[in-house]
Formats: sequence, structure tokens, C-alpha cells
Amino acid sequence: MVERTTREQIAAFVAERNWSQFHSPENLAKSIAIEAGELLECFQWSAEADESDVRGELADVLTYCLILADKLGLDPDQIVQNKLAISREKYPVDKAFGRSEKYDAL
Repeated sequence: MVERTTREQIAAFVAERNWSQFHSPENLAKSIAIEAGELLECFQWSAEADESDVRGELADVLTYCLILADKLGLDPDQIVQNKLAISREKYPVDKAFGRSEKYDAL
């Protein structure tokens, strides 16, 4: 038996429930922001957040991100690799190592 990827499992989960009809890019982007807010809420009053809550909220954010990438026909690995290439140029190690300044302040 061939095991399905996480993206395939998410797609099957959505299809089984006929939820794709609700997954416009706009709705998915809103859902990502909402779930990111819920993730941030885990740390609202303390840096020591409940690990189980963080895992759940982070999974929600990642799930919506993967669904949005799929909806837009984008490969998550490729877009992250592309962004890393851009960030490597903006933040060269010799200038950015151990610093948190934005690229234009380096």
C-alpha cells in the first residue's frame, strides 16, 4: 500500500466533505490570518505556551497554507526555495549573522 503525502491526505479530507466550494483564495488567506492569530493567542500572556495548543494551531495554519498553495497551483517546496534564494541575497551571512536588522539597514 502506498502511503499518501500530507498534501494528498488534506485534499482527500477536503474532497470527502465537499469543502472546496468554500476555499476561495480570499477565504483561505483570511483563514490563515485567523489561525495565525489563534497561534499567537497561545503566547498572549506567557512565553510558556501549552505545547499541545501550539501544535494544534500551527497545524491549522500550515493546513490552510497548503490548501491555498494547492488552490493556486503552487508547489510549496518550490515557492519556499525561491523565497530562500531571494532572502540569501538580501541577507548575506557576512552582514546578517547574529543581527535582526532589516536588509536595508545592514
